[in-house]
Amino acid sequence: MTKILELDKINQYYGESHTLWDVSLEVPRGECVVIMGRNGVGKTTLLKTLMGLLPSSGKILFDGQDLADRPAEIRPRVGIGYVPQGREIFAQLTVEENLRTGLPARRDGKREIPDMVFELFPVLKDMLGRRGGDLSGGQQQQLALGRALAIDPKLLILDEPTEGIQPNIVAQIGDVVEKLRRSREVEKEIEDAIDKARTEYGVTVLLVEQKLPFARRLGQRFFILDRGRVAATGEMAELDDDLVNEYLKV
Repeated sequence: MTKILELDKINQYYGESHTLWDVSLEVPRGECVVIMGRNGVGKTTLLKTLMGLLPSSGKILFDGQDLADRPAEIRPRVGIGYVPQGREIFAQLTVEENLRTGLPARRDGKREIPDMVFELFPVLKDMLGRRGGDLSGGQQQQLALGRALAIDPKLLILDEPTEGIQPNIVAQIGDVVEKLRRSREVEKEIEDAIDKARTEYGVTVLLVEQKLPFARRLGQRFFILDRGRVAATGEMAELDDDLVNEYLKV
């Protein structure tokens, strides 16, 4: 097993609050590893720490380089793509402009949006001139994924990529059923695109996800966080009902 990413005894603090406690994990090259856990256990904090957006102690080894003390802007330049929770696209920029924002970080110097983005998300090609803020939630998530993939990453880090796609049940039953159907279609498109990026384009994936079926379909391995610590880890087939009930059920 060749590791593309290794975190070794990561500790992180918010003021005097100790949020991550000696977190260690490994991401094998070419796999999808899922970080799981209830709300507030440190999943997003761990990703932000990995991306250099929060200070921490410990080692962050990516392709043999220790990034722990390197600035955040180094991550895309060494081949790490990141889709944060909430997408954070540029609402006033067009789809094309959003996709181009990360191109200067490409290691090969290319400044054109790669065909891979449109192969994975054909809808984006039809919307290049539309503003990001005018897209639906599912389309914005596809745009955020496309933007991260445009840098040709070795590792794609995704924080809750299905969040916000499921519509609130606030309308008539018929409307809700239709919205749920459309929501699942978009979720399936995103799921298929992530899997294709991994298997056909060789992109390793580190995924934070709370939807258990989505996580099971995509992940080969899991890490469960609980109160800032790694509580359990293993191959996805080892994620049994006891672990789900103890650490994942609300």
